[in-house]
Amino acid sequence: MHVAILGATGYSGNVLYNLLSQHPNVETINLYGHEGGKSSRFLDNEVPAFFSAHIAILPFDPKEIMANNDLLFCATPAGITKDLMEPFISADFPVIDLSGDFRLTDPATYEKWYHKEAAPVDLLEKAVYGLAEFPEEKAGKYIANPGCYATATLLGLAPLVIKHMIQKDSIIVDAKSGVSGSGRKLSSSSQYNFINENVWLYKMNKHQHIPEIMQKLNEWDSHIPAIQFSTTLIPVTRGIMATIYLKPLKKYTNEQLLECFHQFYDDAPFIRFRENDLPTIKEVTGSNFCDIGINYNPITNTITIVSVIDNLMKGAAGQAIQNFNILCSLEPTSGLPQLPVFP
Repeated sequence: MHVAILGATGYSGNVLYNLLSQHPNVETINLYGHEGGKSSRFLDNEVPAFFSAHIAILPFDPKEIMANNDLLFCATPAGITKDLMEPFISADFPVIDLSGDFRLTDPATYEKWYHKEAAPVDLLEKAVYGLAEFPEEKAGKYIANPGCYATATLLGLAPLVIKHMIQKDSIIVDAKSGVSGSGRKLSSSSQYNFINENVWLYKMNKHQHIPEIMQKLNEWDSHIPAIQFSTTLIPVTRGIMATIYLKPLKKYTNEQLLECFHQFYDDAPFIRFRENDLPTIKEVTGSNFCDIGINYNPITNTITIVSVIDNLMKGAAGQAIQNFNILCSLEPTSGLPQLPVFP
C-alpha cells in the first residue's frame, strides 16, 4: 500500500513514520506539510534522528495526495485538519486523524474545550471514533484516533461501565503523563529546569480530553453525569498512568471483578490485564500495550484501576496503526512491536 502522512515532524508523526517504515503491508510513505505552494523541506533536516531518511515533505495538495496514496494519516496539532479534510471526506477517501478535530460530535463542545472554531456538522457526522478495542457500530473511512488520556482512561473503565457495575457519580481519575505528551513545541513547562525533579498538575478539570471521555462513557451508560479528572505532568519522556477510583454498585468479590475484565480483554492482543498486579509505565514504554491492574478495598468499598500506556504509541501512533490494520482488514498486530523497550 501507498500511504501519506500529514505532519510527520511532530513526536506522534515521528513515531508514526517509524512504525509505517517497518509495516509489512506498506510499500511507500509520502510526506506532506499542511502549507501550500512550493516546499524545500526534508524529513532528516527537521528530525535529526532520521538522518538516513532524506525524504521531501511535499506541499499539501488533496488531489495529488488522493491520486498517489491509498490512505492518509494526519498527525497535526488540533485546529488544522478541520479546515483541510473536506475534499477527503467528500471523496470517501480513507483518513486516520490523530488530532482532536473530529473526535467530538457536538461543534459547541469542541469550541468550548479547544477554543477554536469546529468543523462543519456534516463533516463531523462522517467521522468514526477509533477506540480500537471498542469499534463503533457506525462504519466509515474517516477515523478519529482517540487522545492519549482518553485511551488510558476509557480502557481502564470500559468493563465495569459497560456491565453497569459502578456508582455512576463516583468516577475519579488521576492521570499522569510524560513531557512528550505536550508535543515538540517549546513551552515553559517542558523546559528541563521546570519539570526535572518536579510534578505539575495542570488544566485541572479543563483538559480537552474530558468531553471525549464523557462522550464515550455516555455511549456505554447514558446516566453517568460527570467525572472528576486531573492531569499531572511528570519528569519522564513518554508514558501515561491513569489511576482511577470508583465505587461499585454493590459488594463484589475480587474474583467477580477480575472475571469482568477477563471477559472483555482476554482476546484483545494489546490489552494485558494484570489482575491484582498494578502495572508501571516502564512496562509498556515503546509498545502498543495497555496494561491494566485493579485493587478492591472492601473496607472503603473502593475499586482502584491502574491503566498505563505509552502516550506516543497506544495513545497516538500505535493505535493509529492498529486502526489502519482494522480499516484495511490486515492482521491486527501488523507493524506493531510485540515487546516494550526495557529497561
